[in-house]
Order: sequence, then C-alpha cells, then structure tokens
Amino acid sequence: MSQSDSVGSTHFDDAGQAHMVDITAKPVTARVAVASSMIRMNPEAAELVRTGTGRKGDVLSVARLAAIGATKWTSTLIPLCHAIPIEGVSVDFQWGPLDESPAIDPADGASETLRCVATVRTTYKTGVEMEAMTAASVATLTVYDMLKSVDRTMVIVETKLESKAGGRSGVFSRQ
Repeated sequence: MSQSDSVGSTHFDDAGQAHMVDITAKPVTARVAVASSMIRMNPEAAELVRTGTGRKGDVLSVARLAAIGATKWTSTLIPLCHAIPIEGVSVDFQWGPLDESPAIDPADGASETLRCVATVRTTYKTGVEMEAMTAASVATLTVYDMLKSVDRTMVIVETKLESKAGGRSGVFSRQ
C-alpha cells in the first residue's frame, strides 16, 4: 500500500517526497466549500467599515474583490494545490458579538468582530476548500490593510473551513 493510499497525507509519495496528487482517474463532480475568517477591530475602524467612508474607499467592496481574486491564485500560493476552474464565488460579511471570537487579550482595544464568509463552487475532480480558505483569509488581510492607519491593534482570528460537499469524502459541516 502506498503512502497516498494509507490514512494520512496524500501529498507524499512512497519515498516520502512531496508530490502533487494525481487526479486524472477521479470523476468530475460538483463541489462547494465555505470558509470563514474573522477580524477584530476598534469601534472607530468598525464605523469606517459600516459607513464605507475609509480613506482608501469602501472597505468591504475592496475586500470582496480581493477575496474573489485570491481564489484564482490559490494554486500559485500553495505549492501542491491544483489549478482549479473556479465557477462561482460569493463573499459575505457579518458583524458578530465579541464573544464569537477566540479568547484574545481584552487590552488589545478591539471590541468589534467582522466575519468574512467565502463560498466557492466548481465542477471538477478535486475540491475547493483551499480556495475558500484563501478567499476568507485575503478578505480579512485586505480589511487590515485598508484600516491599519486607524487601528494597528486589529487581530485576524480563526480562519477555518465551515463546510464542504462533493467528491469521494462527501459532506463535512462544522456545525
């Protein structure tokens, strides 16, 4: 039994060398992945996001475009990811209560939590989990970039896969 057939990482061959998984024999199926990332910020920064009046423009519009673009670059950023035809991306933002965020020092000044949720779809031989997590991550990084002059204490927290469907491994849902 080869390393790729056993439980564990499929990104190593029998000799333990990194390789891209061969997906030529896999069937094409509809696939979807949802990922999220959160950023905590102070009330002044949050107000600029809510009103769309940041010095660099509408923060959420720019972050949404950055997230969509990031899905297309995932295979360039993560060495063993396949270049996947992205067929659909949606990016949503939600304000959440502070207690939604993982425990962070209350002295950091952040009292507002913005959650980015990225949904990526394709019909292909492999999944789009990494594309969804890249999108959510880049969205929160973009928010940070656009607001760093107002709040350098922002903290990006808890980027995670929320759910995925399609392919041999079936459905995963964090809920």
